[in-house]
Amino acid sequence: MPDPDTPDAPALLLSADFGAITLITLNRPAARNSLSERMISQIHTRLQAIAGNRRIRAVVLAANGPAFCAGHDLRELTALRSDPDGGRAGFARVFDACSAMMQAIVDLPQPVIAAVHGVATAAGCQLVASCDLAVASATSRFATPGVDIGLFCSTPMVALSRNLPRKQALEMLLTGEPVDADRAQELGLVNRVVPAGTERDAALALAQLIARKSPQAIRFGKRAFHRQAEMNLAEAYRHAAEVMTENMMAADTTEGIAAFLGRRNPVWPET
Repeated sequence: MPDPDTPDAPALLLSADFGAITLITLNRPAARNSLSERMISQIHTRLQAIAGNRRIRAVVLAANGPAFCAGHDLRELTALRSDPDGGRAGFARVFDACSAMMQAIVDLPQPVIAAVHGVATAAGCQLVASCDLAVASATSRFATPGVDIGLFCSTPMVALSRNLPRKQALEMLLTGEPVDADRAQELGLVNRVVPAGTERDAALALAQLIARKSPQAIRFGKRAFHRQAEMNLAEAYRHAAEVMTENMMAADTTEGIAAFLGRRNPVWPET
């Protein structure tokens, strides 16, 4: 079997053996699943393929090895310093690509659930914060330690500050100190903390619960949730009312209400 960090090995593993759930597994265990350019590109490409697949109702993002994700690949970034411009163009390319990939998670019609074990640091913490939901091992830890190496976690800050209260987000960013799973749940970074070794199964179970709901309603709801969060109160209500009107016109809603009134289980038209 090839070394997971060689070009011959897949940076991602994909499994669709869970019905309407797709499991994406980060597969650079020897590098603590750090986000190389290749891995960033593969994640983004996979998300684009999933977005148009109506049979997929939810995505679980997990990882192999001792860590969930240790952030950007610092060896790869350091190698860019040998470029004629000292690495500036390469750095911009990597950070822009990573930002686009994180936005693709938010924009994906299907919910994405992180199954976290070990450490999730810097861009790895950003990856967790970008997912819609997160289930964490009781032994997992989260940090944005860029300040320790002179590189403030500015892009992770975007996702982190949209999950945590401002002062708590800034404390993580300014100190670089890790928080444990229980504290991460208190802060709102993760939804559930489960015994070590069960986080992937717990995330899959949560995904299966979501997959049984109306796929149209889930798509409407996820998109509206993220859009209204960036609006003021009046704009958010106007947008939400428009979304609910469109949602009411959907086939799933017609079936769902009829099933409720008829005291039966709904049969979603897209199933």
